[in-house]
Amino acid sequence: MGILFLQLMINGRQNSHDKITLMALLHLENLSLAFGEAPLLDKINLQIEPKERIFLIGRNGMGKSCLLKVILGTLKPDSGKVHRSPLLKIAELAQELPACGDKTVYNMVAEGVQEVGLLLQRYHHLTQSPPKHMDDAWLRELEEVQKQLEMRNGWQYGQIIDNILTRLELPPDKKMSALSGGWQRRVALARALVDQPDLLLLDEPTNHLDLEAIEWLEEYLAQYTGAVLCITHDRAVLKKLSKRILELDRGRLTSWDSSYDQYLIDKEHMLEVESKHAKQFDTLLAKEEVWIRQGIKARRTRNEGRVRALEKLRLERSQRRDLQGRPTFSSNQSKTSGELVVNAENINYHIQQNYLVKDFTIQILRGDKIALIGPNGVGKTTFLKLLLGELTPDSGVLQLGTNLQIGYFDQLRAGLDPEASAIENVAGGRETVTINGKEKHIISYLSDFLFTPQRVRTPIKFLSGGECNRLLLAKLFSLPSNLLVLDEPTNDLDIESLELLEDILVDYKGTLLLVSHDRAFVNEVATSTLYFRGNGQIEQYIGGYDEILHAKTPSPAKKDLVKPAAEKAKEDRTSIQFNTKLKKELADIPQKIAELEKRAQKLQQDIAEPTFYSNPKAFIDQKFEKLRETDRSVQELYQRWEALEEIKHMSS
Repeated sequence: MGILFLQLMINGRQNSHDKITLMALLHLENLSLAFGEAPLLDKINLQIEPKERIFLIGRNGMGKSCLLKVILGTLKPDSGKVHRSPLLKIAELAQELPACGDKTVYNMVAEGVQEVGLLLQRYHHLTQSPPKHMDDAWLRELEEVQKQLEMRNGWQYGQIIDNILTRLELPPDKKMSALSGGWQRRVALARALVDQPDLLLLDEPTNHLDLEAIEWLEEYLAQYTGAVLCITHDRAVLKKLSKRILELDRGRLTSWDSSYDQYLIDKEHMLEVESKHAKQFDTLLAKEEVWIRQGIKARRTRNEGRVRALEKLRLERSQRRDLQGRPTFSSNQSKTSGELVVNAENINYHIQQNYLVKDFTIQILRGDKIALIGPNGVGKTTFLKLLLGELTPDSGVLQLGTNLQIGYFDQLRAGLDPEASAIENVAGGRETVTINGKEKHIISYLSDFLFTPQRVRTPIKFLSGGECNRLLLAKLFSLPSNLLVLDEPTNDLDIESLELLEDILVDYKGTLLLVSHDRAFVNEVATSTLYFRGNGQIEQYIGGYDEILHAKTPSPAKKDLVKPAAEKAKEDRTSIQFNTKLKKELADIPQKIAELEKRAQKLQQDIAEPTFYSNPKAFIDQKFEKLRETDRSVQELYQRWEALEEIKHMSS
């Protein structure tokens, strides 16, 4: 009964969209694709209806991007058929940024409009860069371009381009070569959206986007009138938008007609049923293997039908997809740092006339896990370099703690040599690495990061984005640290790797500085957040993204993003889940309060010394300010304690 139920459930998931209807935009029939022996697509069937929002998930390297290329028509399958409806218009946002040369932002975006893109580019150039003396030739050319645009309904697309450029805050006349990777990603997204295709293919669209751009994209996709097929590992996007989920696992494509939360429940149930079936199957197979190996008499009298049945069982077992191994990496922690990690008082830093940090004060203590969020280009990476002593503030006091061993994750992957292999990048000539006092062979160590013995010898330039990020984490965690600085570590990581990295960072005994636009990741890991508003303004808040979501508006044109945890109303807390990070934070608060009160007591003793007031005024003021700051921190922790207890009570 259990086996029958499992088969019906899986078949129902796979076949619920398999029958071609007259309204289908696209249908894939028995599609197969392989590079090497392992199939990426194994006789898969898929149907996409108008207005569907479908999210494709699965581990890195499973062939998700290849599936999008087959749908787009840029990659031919080994076998099977692709049925597209007549006049189907498809647009794609690929993982790789398009070659842009010396083009302007406007030209790149206008190229997304297949019919009138060149005309719009020409019109934009003519009107934005008119000659000083508008001669007849210029006027005739402008008139001809306008005429062609009117004939092709080009003004409508021109308005769409202008709207998207405005919403994504893209400078139309700036050269692509002058933009950072994050801003180039915005341009590529705008280019995919402008033609308003019947089917929009998005490959990791939130990578390198800041929070405001991600929120805008969510709103856009929620209202989009065409169909969307989106590869993403962003769990916040999945929870907000998904109604149908496709999962690609070793060539098999499974469809789940549900929200992401319901998918997690259904997937867990399916795995339980599969596990039960596998145990029953293995018991039967073992019994039959014993029978076939019995003595001479048994072999003479054996039932040939039973032998054939055993051969069928063996074949079925060889084809079974067992649950894949999970990544198992862990951090390599060094000796404890001093209690004070960073002390910054009224620091300022500017480039030309642009302030990146203005009159900012913070005290970072051992064990703090601080997330940095804010728009791209606002100065988060520069701020990290200031805190680490790589840059010197223009003014103010910056003091680093003692016994610091820093591990740095660079979003640009500058620490990886693209020509060297994976093992050469991490091992550096070593055969073993020492992780928390235990030696481990380098190949075994890299297998914890899901690298096979063959894959570890592959040059970096041939690895996927997710594999490069896992490799950078492998290199980072092979070295001891008590201060981790992670600059966008979540890009390209699959969901399982993200969840494991969250667990590692929650348990990490050192201090963490994290730059990330992954809201679910920040919610799980951060104990406090710095929000960068621009113009050097940085606001400090206790908690992660969800806990500051309904806060005061950072600018009149933007949504509510941040609010001090102490000001949050009781009703806001009901929407927060009491997750692993919050449990650990609650457990750590009494110890943190005790340490701060001990520090306050020491400061009070210093101030009570008879010779204290003979010191310079600046020294005296500094001591009193530290005492006031310590008292404020204690009060904030007590407020946080109360808030967490309330969340715990409401979640139980």
